[in-house]
Amino acid sequence: MLKNGIIDTADVLEKAQEMKKQELINMNPWEMYQGKDSCWYVYLPSENDSQKRGKRVKRKDKKDLENFLADYWKEKSFNPTVEEVFNEWNDRRCNLGNIAQSTHERNQQTFNRHYTDFGKRKIKSLEPRDIQDFLESEIGQKELTSKAFSNLKSITVGFLKYAKREQYISFNVKETVDDLDVRDSTFKKTVKEDYEEVFDELELPKFTKYLAENADIANLGIMLMLVTGIRVGELAALKWDDYDGNGLKIRRTETRYQVKKGLNAYEIKDFPKTAAGARYVIIPEDCLWIMKKLKAMNPFTEFIFMKKGKRLTTVSFRNRQYRICKKIGCYPKSPHKLRKTYASLLSDYNVDPKMTIEQMGHTNISCTQGHYFRNRKSLSTKTAILSSIPELQIAQKK
Repeated sequence: MLKNGIIDTADVLEKAQEMKKQELINMNPWEMYQGKDSCWYVYLPSENDSQKRGKRVKRKDKKDLENFLADYWKEKSFNPTVEEVFNEWNDRRCNLGNIAQSTHERNQQTFNRHYTDFGKRKIKSLEPRDIQDFLESEIGQKELTSKAFSNLKSITVGFLKYAKREQYISFNVKETVDDLDVRDSTFKKTVKEDYEEVFDELELPKFTKYLAENADIANLGIMLMLVTGIRVGELAALKWDDYDGNGLKIRRTETRYQVKKGLNAYEIKDFPKTAAGARYVIIPEDCLWIMKKLKAMNPFTEFIFMKKGKRLTTVSFRNRQYRICKKIGCYPKSPHKLRKTYASLLSDYNVDPKMTIEQMGHTNISCTQGHYFRNRKSLSTKTAILSSIPELQIAQKK
């Protein structure tokens, strides 16, 4: 029809634009009307309540008022809420494979915790001060730790950068966040005792003895974590191809995400938790028997930790470790506490810092020292050490 001149392209485009313009005009809850002064008027929705009339707009010509209304509702229709922008950003990153499903879920949980009310605001109404006031107030209202605030700030920066790219906002996101009035003293401090974080010198022998005497596949996995410092997600993702007779290549990790309430799914990511996580981990010579025993249990499987044809997930190792702690009568500790115990052992025996971060999969020793090193000495040992210092041996005068 175009080829034969039956349809005029310019005319079709013009009519399509006119239809779109009319659709935008029809979005206004109140119709235009002509006053006694021959001017044209229309009411706009209230900023606070869209069901109530707000500002009245006046134009001499009806066409001018129609153009104003079309532009007004075009602008409004491209002004999503904060929640809508967040969902666009979070979903897009997941669909592109930039984040795992588990990260997508954690981002959603963080947003739901903090943005219940603020998330309903229109993105274009936000000013830098609105963002700053909101983030600063959340610290006190929710009693956030430094880590919890870091998670909140991370998703906020993420969706705001996306909003700027989509031209919903124009202000500088980095400057907005950098200008926050936040200090270390602002955050809630969570103090954890050494006995909560690591196996001390009395608990560890009992723990390893139990594992050795009950060396099934799950307990051998827990023991392998202890002697290598690997993460539980890395353990669950190990394949026989990763083992060369002396150590393990860490190239994957397990990730968990919620399918629906009460139901989790577990997947293998073909990359570790961090860039530094891709590493070669040495197994102590006296512990190579662990791998031999595992090989005898699963000689032909792809993954090392298989039971009845199914791969053991992180939750299997975590639940088992908690049960063992209860049986031997020590404070319940997660697999991550085994990792902290391993790091503390390396520190106790003055292992070279470079080797320590290589085994741990960290980028620098300050991370290991600040978050992983703990005092493993028992109370009696600490007392004996301090009591042996001559200057502290002050006898009571009779």
